[in-house]
Amino acid sequence: MNLDPVTLAVVHNGLRAIASEMDLAHEKASFSPIIAESFDRANGIYHRDNGEVIAQGDRGLPTFVGVMQFTTEAVIERRRDIQPGDVVIVNDPYVGGTHLMDVKMVMPFYYHDRLWCYLTNSGHWPDTGGMVPGGFATNATEIEQEGLRLPPVKLYRQDQLDRDVLDIILSNIHVPGERIGDIEAQVGALRVGARQLTQMLDRYGAELVDAAVDELRDRSERLMRSHIEAIPDGTYSFESLMDNDGVDDKPLRVHLDLTVRGSDLIFDLSKSSPPCRGPLNSVWAITRSAIYIAMKHVFPEVPINSGCFRPLHIPKPTGTFLYAEYPRAVSGCAAEVSQRLIEVVFGALGQAIPDQIVAAPFSCSGNFSLGGYDPELERHYVMINFSGGGYGASIDTDGLSNAAASIGVSKSMPVEMIEERYPLLFEEYALRADSGGPGKRRGGFGVSYRARLLRGEGVASFLMEHGKYQPHGLAGAGGGVLNEVLIQRNGKTEQLELISKGSGIRLAPGDRVTVRTPGGGGFGDPRRRERELVARDLRRGYISLDSARRHYGWTD
Repeated sequence: MNLDPVTLAVVHNGLRAIASEMDLAHEKASFSPIIAESFDRANGIYHRDNGEVIAQGDRGLPTFVGVMQFTTEAVIERRRDIQPGDVVIVNDPYVGGTHLMDVKMVMPFYYHDRLWCYLTNSGHWPDTGGMVPGGFATNATEIEQEGLRLPPVKLYRQDQLDRDVLDIILSNIHVPGERIGDIEAQVGALRVGARQLTQMLDRYGAELVDAAVDELRDRSERLMRSHIEAIPDGTYSFESLMDNDGVDDKPLRVHLDLTVRGSDLIFDLSKSSPPCRGPLNSVWAITRSAIYIAMKHVFPEVPINSGCFRPLHIPKPTGTFLYAEYPRAVSGCAAEVSQRLIEVVFGALGQAIPDQIVAAPFSCSGNFSLGGYDPELERHYVMINFSGGGYGASIDTDGLSNAAASIGVSKSMPVEMIEERYPLLFEEYALRADSGGPGKRRGGFGVSYRARLLRGEGVASFLMEHGKYQPHGLAGAGGGVLNEVLIQRNGKTEQLELISKGSGIRLAPGDRVTVRTPGGGGFGDPRRRERELVARDLRRGYISLDSARRHYGWTD
């Protein structure tokens, strides 16, 4: 079928709009602030035959672009008994998942009694059980310690909720009341997508939309290949170190040999560290998805669908911590390992096309979880808070400050929302001065906050990175400042034993938590930065006088 450009554009934007409408419904109906306020969720449309992504909403978390494709593929393979009205729930990291808190739901969509596609979404539940509230047990050594693991099971059968499955889920988590609301929000978002798709197919016809999906996929592939062809052929290597795995205090090596061959890219990760004991092992779905996201950062104009991934070849890095197999603990893979994978892709491509690459971002979600009982509100709670940080600078611009993690569009939860729902008071929340890497174009700044527990006892956990190794700069610039986590209790200030990770830390009323996130790497020789830009940063308090003198040659 020949499609004119206008019709193709209408269908393309229509599919994206449907997925975005699903995102909005999911966001507005969710009970958990991490979904409703921080946007840690995504919705998409996936192919009926192989689960490949057709469209994802503009408001959805990018890290789920590839992941939900693999989730849908797993459901297609494992559930041969799918019928209209079924909804499958799954959070198994080894079956197209991430960590256990990212819960996926998959619903078949039928048009005139024919399976046309799958609608899939993912939402970060604040808790799925496990050793500590929030699921980020940094000392976990096997998946069973991290929470309830669900294979692809039917939560709804022909529009009827399976109460037995629901009871099993709610009996294994810390705050079941909130989860009921999150479940209904996810299912409701899928049904919004089904209504919108029905209207679209009624208007344009299933045959025309099918043809448009095929054409959009092929065009996306051609556009990605055209960008890759402009990169000089060769092999570019880059390596970055992660602080530790949360159990053993030794670094994990993420090593990439990136080969450019015509219009294809081969990502060889086989020289990375072997599997680790702690929860920093990365499941295959996350390892692939992180590389997809990195390429979308570099070439953002390529439309998201399965076509743009075809030129990207990723051999399975078996025998490394980037290919986790049962029963390895994995809670840190989605938030931390994925960002380090993006960082090494930037580092490798920075050798080939430096004018199109940014220096390393802060690459740390800054996960701070807190659970306990609030005696004033007479209820149990689980809070998860993540923080922004600095992005790396480019050849033309300074890095963004307090930006979202490189894997997503999730934002920090509003302080007012946290204080309303949880027994915390924020005593400081500010940009972190001097945290951006110095350069002709400096890195963006991280944030610094201090929160005090007001009442009741709490159990805190921290899963972060870049506490020992800086986000790198490019072209002679400096790296971003390291992450810091401090606990103030009993009149003493303590640092986490493993610097960026620790879990099961008991807090009493009056105890404080201080988190200072990394800045991004700089770009270019700092001594070439324009004097008026240094003066501006000094005037605004972004950098200290000592930093201006040491890095930029500032003289009064």
